[in-house]
Amino acid sequence: MKVLVVNAGSSSLKYQLFDTSDNSVLAKGICERIGIGGEITHKMSGRPDYKETVEMVDHTEATKVLIRVLTDPEVGCISDMSEIEAVGHRIVHGGAYFSESVRVTDEVIAKLELCRDLAPLHTGAHLMGIRGCIAAMPETPQVLVFDTAFHQTMPDYAYTYPIPYEMAQEYQIRRYGAHGTSHRFVSGEMCKILGRTEGTKIVTCHLGNGSSISAVKDGKVIDTSMGFTPLDGLEMGTRCGGIDPAIVPFIMAKKGFTPDEMSNFMNKECGLLGVSGLSPDCRDLGEAVKAGHKRAALAVNILTYQIKKFIGSYAAAMNGLDAVVFTAGIGENRDEIRAAACRDLDWLGIKLDPEVNERTKKQGDNVCISAPDSRVLVYVIPTNEELVIASDTERIVKEGRI
Repeated sequence: MKVLVVNAGSSSLKYQLFDTSDNSVLAKGICERIGIGGEITHKMSGRPDYKETVEMVDHTEATKVLIRVLTDPEVGCISDMSEIEAVGHRIVHGGAYFSESVRVTDEVIAKLELCRDLAPLHTGAHLMGIRGCIAAMPETPQVLVFDTAFHQTMPDYAYTYPIPYEMAQEYQIRRYGAHGTSHRFVSGEMCKILGRTEGTKIVTCHLGNGSSISAVKDGKVIDTSMGFTPLDGLEMGTRCGGIDPAIVPFIMAKKGFTPDEMSNFMNKECGLLGVSGLSPDCRDLGEAVKAGHKRAALAVNILTYQIKKFIGSYAAAMNGLDAVVFTAGIGENRDEIRAAACRDLDWLGIKLDPEVNERTKKQGDNVCISAPDSRVLVYVIPTNEELVIASDTERIVKEGRI
């Protein structure tokens, strides 16, 4: 089946076209500057990148442009849009409404509308992408795959916040988590390596500009670091992660921030950027650390210390640990972050092979970076969220589920 995977942003539309018969990527690209101009960058293996500046007033027009490029005789890879048998959409937040991937219906869209407050930076864009694809391909089945769905297996004592219960129920305030599609993929790969799912205890570390860590027991999430929104948990590129809640009104009073301004501050001006004063990017901070920049070193040390704490606490929550997995941009490519996060965890059975760890970056395969005598396996596994979305989309369409 040829499945188009779509990830819609407020002014962008990323896409990948999969052939699920062999899980190959036929093409991928991005439509950018939607509503303020428009340009598409289209990539196919073995061919030069194709770029075009073209007016895209909305996501419907962007979808039409990407279909035109996909079917173009010179730069495309399919002869007709009827070859696209289904569309899978990445959705950041499904709230309490969605515990698994679903086919798009009017009722599903109405429920997704109710999730706007839970992911205001993402949900509106997702809805535009969905409606754009429906308008451009009205007869093609559409499927939603939720980042939050994999975390729905958490027990109530892990997802419930200690606020008045009735208030939590009324406003659907609970721990939802994020990056679930990535955690699902890499934990599944780790279970294959271990040769079993039942009885496994795995900590998955999705580390990038946005970062989260999950405890996966028997193939199911029992806890995760991100919470009601993707702001909680680890220090991130520009997000503060978990802080004392009293800091929020304190800063608002001192700076005169409105709630929206405070939210913007915590999401866009804190984290690695705020501590270092230099950059939200670990590549830049790594170079600065080598040059002796103290605040860059502090920012990185905060991150690696927090990763270590989550690994230890989740091992305690699962009563043991079989494996730790690093994935995403930082997790797959920053050997010094992995090394620092695993340092002094030999009591837990974690011991890295420093040479293998140092040379593991930008690889396409799963790599074991733990030492032969490490009781806990440590792996770098490249994530593939798009493949999960394509697979779920194919399964749901073939099952004929509505």
